[in-house]
Parts: sequence; structure tokens; C-alpha cells
Amino acid sequence: MRFAICNETYQNWSFEKMCEDAAAAGYHAIELAPFTLKEDPRELTVEEALALCAKAKSFGLEILGLHWLLTKPSWFHITTPDALQRKETAKFGRHLAQFCGATGGRIMVWGSPKARNVLPEWNYEDAFKRAADCVREVAEECGKYGVVIAMEPLGRKETNFLNTAEETIRLCKLVDHPSCKLHLDVKAMSDESKSIPDIIRDSKEWTVHFHTNDPNLRGPGQGEVKYEPIIAALRETNYNGYLSVEVFDYTPDAPTIARQSIQYLKQVMGV
Repeated sequence: MRFAICNETYQNWSFEKMCEDAAAAGYHAIELAPFTLKEDPRELTVEEALALCAKAKSFGLEILGLHWLLTKPSWFHITTPDALQRKETAKFGRHLAQFCGATGGRIMVWGSPKARNVLPEWNYEDAFKRAADCVREVAEECGKYGVVIAMEPLGRKETNFLNTAEETIRLCKLVDHPSCKLHLDVKAMSDESKSIPDIIRDSKEWTVHFHTNDPNLRGPGQGEVKYEPIIAALRETNYNGYLSVEVFDYTPDAPTIARQSIQYLKQVMGV
């Protein structure tokens, strides 16, 4: 397992400065949120992706992929009955697949809680099928570039759709495409009734990516969640992807968050 960090941790830092600090802290890769790269991510180009890849490599870093896919524009949605809205969402997803592949990235973490909420008047199973159809269209494009969608279960405070790993795997099965798998996030898993190690073990055939954090919105080791059982479960299931640090509380500052997080993970892992 290698270490990565999400780029929005570095609020208002230049890409070069962020890469320099992440590399100095010991990370192997960075994870990009498209909305941090351009006001309208629909305008991101392959040329820009290649330039970002080259800059990251100059610091010895990989770009592992994308996350926070549907934050901007905020109109996108995957469960809505509005066919045009879903069509535009899939179109944007296909665009991100090409962009992600050009950065050298191989994972697109699909969280975006507001872009999947099911309204009370919608039938859940109908919404579930609409989401699967929309994601499948993007997965087919991802397959062309060696990219995998990593569908992310999220807590009940964030969304009412795909709140558990089990339900998210059910969606992946309905999508039925090799480029649609599962992403696990410690903060989100903390909202489930099952223990985090049990979720990891039960999801081992589907998990392709992993976010480390804490329900208090800070980094791993900076809250109540103990990572020893989590790392043990990941090793037991032969997870060999990244441990990517994703925080939502950016205090006190990016360098401190980056270093405290990776130092804790290395300590728990014994490396």
C-alpha cells in the first residue's frame, strides 16, 4: 500500500507548490478534485491533463485519479427522472474519464452526495436503475482509457442514496461493467452498523480505492478511530491500492495535516 493525498487539502496553493510539499512529506501520489482545477471543469482539456501529469512526475509523484466529480456545475444528477439532466451528467462523466486517463490516473471516486439524492416522490428502485444506467454509460467510456469508477458509499447525513458498501456493491453489480467498482472511506464507513474491518472484509472483491480520515473531518489518527484493525483487515484482504488522505477540516494548515496523517499511517503499518 502506498500513500496519497487529495489536492484540495492545499487550499489556494499552486499545483507546483502542492506537489513539492506532498513529495517532501513522503506521499507517492495526489488525487485531484476537478473543481479545484478550473471554475467549469467541463472546460478541462487533455493538454492540461498531460501538463499536470508532467509537473507531478517532476516531483516524483503520480496522479492517481479524480474525486468530487460532480461538485461543479451543481446541476448534475444521476437518480433524477429528468432524462436531459442525466444525459448531461453522463456526458460530463465521459469527459472526466478522458481527462483522468490523460493525467495517468486510473481511479475516479464517485461520491457527490447532492448529485444523487432521491426525492421523496421518486420510487427508490426506479432511481436506483436510473443511476446504474447513467454510471454504466460513463464506465463504458472509462474502459477505453484504463480508468475505473470507484463508487463511494456515503453517510446518512450527506445523502439518502448508497449509504452502505453492501448497497453500493448492489449498484455495481447492476452496472455490470469491469470499470465500475467500490471505494471505501473511513468517515463514511463509521456511519454503518457493521464494523469497519467487517465492511472491508465483506467488500474485498470490489474495493479498488481507500480514503483515510476520521468522522471528526480531520486526518487519520486525529480522532477516535483506531487504524490498527483497519490496516489489519486491508492486509488480510490483500488490498494493494493507495491509502489516500482526504480531510474536510483544513486546520491548522496543509503541511501539518499532510505530515501528521502519513506519520500516523506509517506508525500503524510499522513502516
